[in-house]
Amino acid sequence: MEHKASSKKEEKYWSKRYLENQTGWDIGEPSKPLKTYIDQLQNKDLKILIPGAGNSHEAEYLFKKGFKNVYVLDIASEPLTALKNRVPDFPIDHIIKGDFFTHKAQYDLILEQTFFCAFSPTVSNRENYASKMHELLKKDGKLVGLWFDIPLTNNISKPPFGGTKTEYLNYLKPFFKVKTFKACYNSINARANIELFGIFQKI
Repeated sequence: MEHKASSKKEEKYWSKRYLENQTGWDIGEPSKPLKTYIDQLQNKDLKILIPGAGNSHEAEYLFKKGFKNVYVLDIASEPLTALKNRVPDFPIDHIIKGDFFTHKAQYDLILEQTFFCAFSPTVSNRENYASKMHELLKKDGKLVGLWFDIPLTNNISKPPFGGTKTEYLNYLKPFFKVKTFKACYNSINARANIELFGIFQKI
């Protein structure tokens, strides 16, 4: 019951942000680091999940490039409706309104767009994130994306929440082989020097 109540609270919070257009994280297009990664993918049959997808610009980009097995997951309905309106051909059953921690499926690739940094930064939340990512990936599947390299403050009521490379690795290394995890060289100007780009393979 506690998780269900927390989930409802999260849904209400994020829906309010979208309804009030308080979406400063949304740059209106795929982030350059993820776009660069997507552009080198060869296998268009990959089953891909974007959790905490928001307005799903990466999902739209993937879909228009011919990746037809892309799924988006968000706790708020507003950004999912926006995706469907922008891309009417996007399969409706690939647009999932739900809680990441109770989602059941398996994927070849999960794209992380600072989703980790949206959760209240408790140890349990961060451990559960790493464990759930591992659960959702198929054998040798990859978690790829961006994490904010910013100090974690005492204000735990206002995301995004940061952390350090070392801290993130403490959570992820028990579940993943680290292929790369370093300062992002191609962030947009507003995020220069505050993003880490990582590729983690399930073990």
